[in-house]
Amino acid sequence: MTHVDPLLQVAGLSKFYGARVGCADVSFDLYPGEVMGIVGESGSGKSTLLNCMAGHMPSDTGRVMFDTRAEGLRDTVTMSEPERRMLGRTDWAFVHQHARDGLRMNVSAGGNVGERLMAVGARHYGGIRSTAIDWLGRVEIAEDRVDDRPRQFSGGMQQRLQIARNLVTGPRLVFMDEPTGGLDVSVQARLLDLLRGLVREMGLSAIIVTHDLAVVRLLADRLMVMKDGHVVETGLTDQVLDDPQHAYSQLLVSSVLQV
Repeated sequence: MTHVDPLLQVAGLSKFYGARVGCADVSFDLYPGEVMGIVGESGSGKSTLLNCMAGHMPSDTGRVMFDTRAEGLRDTVTMSEPERRMLGRTDWAFVHQHARDGLRMNVSAGGNVGERLMAVGARHYGGIRSTAIDWLGRVEIAEDRVDDRPRQFSGGMQQRLQIARNLVTGPRLVFMDEPTGGLDVSVQARLLDLLRGLVREMGLSAIIVTHDLAVVRLLADRLMVMKDGHVVETGLTDQVLDDPQHAYSQLLVSSVLQV
């Protein structure tokens, strides 16, 4: 069997807010093409962990080692700000729960996608526009909406536009923070279907934070359950959801089943 190195290695990552624990001593490896789900109720530390991993928030301890294309393993925690910004435009992407946090609301749909291409050096207007139109099509937004502003779109369309903006540069790792939060159930289903197809087609690695176990059931290969900033259980998604070992995981799963 061929040996594959992890794409991301998180080791001893912690974040404290005074005496309160944001996340404590979290360690795991993520492999190329693998999707990791992180679940837990509000205040469990899952969003804090995601933001520390993605460099949006400084951690107090720990390393986040990423296998960069150019230099191999680098600790993104100690990277310079310009290096981390460039990583965030190329190999990394971040899908926010609220699309407006990840979009330029006063820039056209095509411009939102094109901006990210320009950030990595694309300069040919015709090429940028045609790539933007192609990506709008991939996220099921019609070509005749290319010059519309995001505020003219529904919530589901805004979220699909944010995904196009993020994926157009071919990242290898995508962080997703409650990507279906606040959307109607039918809109959620369509978005999840789209995400699952894109993850498979592009061979993406992803880390998805959600309180919705149906989302991880559909998208995640592995699952981490968090409570009070600590990881209390980890394993294959179906294994954790069908036969949870920790009392808190059992509570989470049973509360969903009772709804």
